[in-house]
Amino acid sequence: MSVVARAPDPARAPLTCLKGVGPRLAEKLKTLGLETVQDLLFHLPSRYQDRTRLTPLGSLRPGQEALVAGRVELSDVVYRGRRALVCRIADGTGHLHLRFFHFNAAQQEQLARGRWVRCFGAVRFGPAGFEMAHPEYSILPADAAPQPENHLTPVYPSTAGVSQTSLRRLAQEALNRHLIHVTELLPDNVRDELRLPNLKDALELVHRPPPGADVAALMSGSAPVQQRLSFEELLAYTLSLRRVRERLRAERAPRFAGNDGLIKQLLARLPFALTRAQRRVLEEINRDLARPEPMQRLVQGDVGSGKTIVAACAALRAIEAGYQVAFMAPTELLAEQHCRNLTEWLAPLGVSVAALSARVTGRARTQTLLDIAAGQTAIAVGTHALFQEGVKFARLGLIVVDEQHRFGVQQRLRLRTKGEHSDEAPHQLIMSATPIPRTLAQSVYADLDVSVIDELPAGRQPIETVAVPATRRADVVARVHEACASGRQAYWVCPLIEESEALDLETATRTAEMLTEALPDLTVMLVHGRHKPKEKERVMAEFKRGKVNLLVATTVIEVGVDVPNASLMIIENAERLGLSQLHQLRGRVGRGSISSSCVLLYQPPLSEIARERLAVLRSTNDGFEIARRDLEMRGPGELLGTRQTGVAAFHIADIARDRGLLPRVQQAAAQLLSDYPERVEPIIRRWMARREEYGAV
Repeated sequence: MSVVARAPDPARAPLTCLKGVGPRLAEKLKTLGLETVQDLLFHLPSRYQDRTRLTPLGSLRPGQEALVAGRVELSDVVYRGRRALVCRIADGTGHLHLRFFHFNAAQQEQLARGRWVRCFGAVRFGPAGFEMAHPEYSILPADAAPQPENHLTPVYPSTAGVSQTSLRRLAQEALNRHLIHVTELLPDNVRDELRLPNLKDALELVHRPPPGADVAALMSGSAPVQQRLSFEELLAYTLSLRRVRERLRAERAPRFAGNDGLIKQLLARLPFALTRAQRRVLEEINRDLARPEPMQRLVQGDVGSGKTIVAACAALRAIEAGYQVAFMAPTELLAEQHCRNLTEWLAPLGVSVAALSARVTGRARTQTLLDIAAGQTAIAVGTHALFQEGVKFARLGLIVVDEQHRFGVQQRLRLRTKGEHSDEAPHQLIMSATPIPRTLAQSVYADLDVSVIDELPAGRQPIETVAVPATRRADVVARVHEACASGRQAYWVCPLIEESEALDLETATRTAEMLTEALPDLTVMLVHGRHKPKEKERVMAEFKRGKVNLLVATTVIEVGVDVPNASLMIIENAERLGLSQLHQLRGRVGRGSISSSCVLLYQPPLSEIARERLAVLRSTNDGFEIARRDLEMRGPGELLGTRQTGVAAFHIADIARDRGLLPRVQQAAAQLLSDYPERVEPIIRRWMARREEYGAV
């Protein structure tokens, strides 16, 4: 009786079943998240190298990646500061140097004079002309004409000890032996409607594009096979977040359905009234807090839209119900400012606010921890110190996270466990000053309800924005003097702290010295990220009190600094910064009722994209419109990248590029959950692996 062998399941087959993968290589591959053959098949190229054309050496340009071939004319070990093997090759049209800092005797022999070599690498300027450093190369037979590749060469995300050659070889073996057993999980009607190729064809073509493949489409990520894989990855991401949402809804949370007595007292004491947008968002939050499941709400608002006062009102509702609030900020500077504002607003109402940061030490820290554990502190404000060992809340009911993207996911997960009452999950309110167009926000934050404060407080004046070339620096300095002489204050922001050989940027230290000399009757001070927290806070406090006329700073002031008397912002080398960051910096002025200005100081000549970027900033103060234009110009970048949103890094999908797929992805997710529930776990596991466990934060 014959036994039919079961088809190997690539989802479970360990990588050690592939040729050449022993324990050491398997351990290195694990750092890339690769443990099974399926993981490897879905470890997709991040880009492609075009080795389909042989470039004459005389046609090379700096910065170009090229496939070249030539005869070795010279080969020698040189000692110019660092030992290196340098070879010069020629092909009759020109010559090129190959430079190897790590080499052995066998390589020296391979690259001896007279040998023919084919190599691929990036061209750069070297001491003796154009060169390639550590190119990939192969030795050619003397009588053989060099042949280019007949398909694009994939480049995979990698790590130390795992070469591209190894990844390509393993991917080829996985395709040859295991691709046939990969399961199609997309429903036929979804694939048919969108005309998506089947999964096996898509994986085959993405890993090894055949001759004649659309090079431009593959390079841009818009080829149909890439869209097929992007669709499934976005679907896995959406299903993962929806499942997290369902899991959270199953948890119990405290219900805060108070009479809003404290909120009414606070609003009556404020010197301003909430805007319609603030009141609308507060109503949405209050509805969530009155329910028995944990709130998961993102509040988006442009710089200066008043997110913090809305969070303070939400905190009062929790406190009135007998619970505590953890208020987390990404920097000491921002945490200190939140603590001051909350104390000013809430202390007169009898609400205790305590700061818990790295600089709170000794007896003060011990007492603060005791007060939090005993429930005597209503609101604990801090940085990552809030989730360190030893911090326990008596009744943690609400977590407010400012600028969520700046915290690691595991850090936020730890904060959820700080309450002693483990049978109740705290509500979460997440604030972000990085505007994201609404349709994208609803997809990126599919596990959150999204509220938008899309209105600035009454009396705020639009910020006048102008772009000025660095050749007119003297005029800008005169403008600063005029503003400060009239009793106002100014910022001068520089991207770098010290001199850089790589970038010819005006640095904060040099600029501070120049301005001190040019403006002797003004008080000029410097603040940057390398200052110790106490020094940074001292300088900022002096500036806030009006003792400092002009603050020279790095982008450390991008978030959270609130000085209503500051009416002028100078941004050095503005052409080097992204739109979102420029908008954040500009938002440090215009925080009072006086008219304010922002000067974008740039180094000419401007590139086309830099010119467009500065034009957008001059034309609008609307952060959501700026975010939309930023997305059009350069894709997600800082706007939707991993650092900004906490979104898991994608294998192939790009939310900005693939945003046209998002509505159908949402529909497909609903269809799978209702009609094909057995496919949900496999599709999430295929793409998300171990990342989903952090989705609950």
